[in-house]
Amino acid sequence: MYQKLIAAIAIAAITAGCGTVARNETSPSPQNNGTVRAQQTSPQKKHIADPEKVSKHLEQLAMGIKGVTNAHCVVLGNTAVVGIDVDSKLDRSRVGTIKYSVAEAFHKDPYGIDAIVTADMDLSQRLNEIGADIRRGRPVSGFAEEMADIIGRIVPQLPREVLPQDPEVQQRAKNLQNLH
Repeated sequence: MYQKLIAAIAIAAITAGCGTVARNETSPSPQNNGTVRAQQTSPQKKHIADPEKVSKHLEQLAMGIKGVTNAHCVVLGNTAVVGIDVDSKLDRSRVGTIKYSVAEAFHKDPYGIDAIVTADMDLSQRLNEIGADIRRGRPVSGFAEEMADIIGRIVPQLPREVLPQDPEVQQRAKNLQNLH
């Protein structure tokens, strides 16, 4: 009986000890208040003092890649957006490979490492037009116009939201919508 009592006390002590350890591990320490602090290890974006110079530099770097026929770059703050032109007859996988090659070249460049690279023909042409507006001294209005065009292409047009121009047809369409 005495052995059973000692065994029961030992099991209770071990169980109680394990429960205390688990409880202490899950409760937050009052010293760190549940916040984690980490030091920034990746370098910050390089400040672009001369956007035109950086733009030309990145365009030349992109055009040095085999398969790139032309490049257009626009610098906004510390971010460069580069559109590359490739042969329109190339398949999607080859275009992706060329775009990746440009990104690899940019990775080694202090200004290019944070650049955005696109091979979309429409976006590349719009970047070209934004660049031309900037060179003409219309950076804000030219950019705003092109961004409105880009957004207009992205936003879908839903047939349900389209109402015919004829007032009678509009009324019939509204009546049909109300029935559903």
